Formats: sequence, structure tokens, C-alpha cells
Amino acid sequence: MFHVVLYQPEIPPNTGNIIRLCANAGARLHLIHPLGFTLDNRKLKRAGLDYHEWAEVTEHPNLEHFQATVAPHRLLAFSTRGSGRYSDFQFAENDALLFGPETRGLPAKLLADIPRNQCLRIPMRPDNRSLNLSNAVAIVLYEAWRQMDFSGA
Repeated sequence: MFHVVLYQPEIPPNTGNIIRLCANAGARLHLIHPLGFTLDNRKLKRAGLDYHEWAEVTEHPNLEHFQATVAPHRLLAFSTRGSGRYSDFQFAENDALLFGPETRGLPAKLLADIPRNQCLRIPMRPDNRSLNLSNAVAIVLYEAWRQMDFSGA
């Protein structure tokens, strides 16, 4: 099982899509406060369809709380400033996949506290800024799950 960690997500439909994604891939979703919306947001519920009951979603006041209570195998940060490609990384059970807010990504200070080999990127064409958050999570989560031979599918 993997942990998808959204650090201060801002856009409800993205989180709704990720709820649906986590339900289908068997990952746990963790939301790090502050959130840019409430969990009863209409757009969040519509994007997640009826998958809310199948997904395990936990809120945390901060990243430290998540790490202390969940104790993941590793915390892997995904950023355009990451050093290695996600597709070259060997994922392991109980890894936490950390993604930043849609408009600004993960803070540089937070990235500096994560080992360089655990800061990964998704390749993109030159001069492009970023991918949609729910698309980025889908790319990484399915590669990690593929490496586990889609255990549980």
C-alpha cells in the first residue's frame, strides 16, 4: 500500500479526482493543512463521484504529524526541481508520495529537508511549468503500483 500525500492542496476537483484514483489503486490519501477548501465542497464531491466511501482519507495539521503518526517507509517528494526521474526509482511498499499545492509546488525549505535521491521529477518538455496535480499523482502512483505487480488488483 502506498500513501499519497497532498501538501496544502488548493483546488477541490483535483483532490476529488485523487480520491477516486486512490480508491481504485488501493492507496491511502493524506491531506496536509491548510487546505484551500473544505471537505464538504460540492466540486470536491462531484469530482470524486461515489468513491469517497471506498477511499481512506486522513487530514493532518502538518507534515510532521503525518510522518509521526503514519511512519512511512520513505517520504518521496515530487517536484519540477527533483533530481531523479520517477520512472528510474525503485518504489517500495509503504512509501509516501508527496505532492505540493497546485499554484506553487513544494516549498524549497521542505525539499531541502528531504534526501536528494528522494526528490523526484516527472519529465516534461523544456519551458513547461507543471502538470495538473491529479495527472501527476496518477502517473507516479500507477508506476509505483506497477512495480508491485499491481498487488491487490
